[in-house]
Amino acid sequence: MEDFFEGGLRFPLPADAHTVGARSAYPGEFDDPPRPVNWEILTAAEAAIAWVQVDEWVTWLRRTFALPATTVPPFWHRHPELVWELSALHTHWLACYDPDASPSAPNAWLRDLADSCARLREWVATSGTRLTQDQPSRQTFWPGEQPNTAPPEPNIADRAADFRSFVADDLARRQRIEASTRSLLEDEHARRAGP
Repeated sequence: MEDFFEGGLRFPLPADAHTVGARSAYPGEFDDPPRPVNWEILTAAEAAIAWVQVDEWVTWLRRTFALPATTVPPFWHRHPELVWELSALHTHWLACYDPDASPSAPNAWLRDLADSCARLREWVATSGTRLTQDQPSRQTFWPGEQPNTAPPEPNIADRAADFRSFVADDLARRQRIEASTRSLLEDEHARRAGP
């Protein structure tokens, strides 16, 4: 593994990450067209790139449109509902501002931004995330389910450090899944090949 350093953030990057056909917010950096990000199936290499791209874009978004923490909180990365919404909005932005997009596509994106901001405010209000403190999103538990009673996180003084730690944990989790899957496939291949 090598380090992936971008935007002041450093992550361990799997060796095959440079072969991933991700779409960057920077024209000409990658040739693939924008594609939706399915966080459930990303490899560690793909996730390493996606996390940094979405994080940089979210920083740009909140600064450009002066979005308050009640719309885009600092710890959005800890809340799947916010990750999915912001990631989808990022992909939509890439498509609408692509040089080959319709001239009216940016207006569609701005209209959809307003819709996304309404959803984001609603989810932030129910998530429990604040400017310097975070807790897991509140959920309604169905009969028979165990409620999540995790205490709120202590005050988080360094958002960038929290993001790096969160992403490093996510990448490690994905790498464990990949290793387990490889092991299962190798075992199955060996079983089928026989003695």
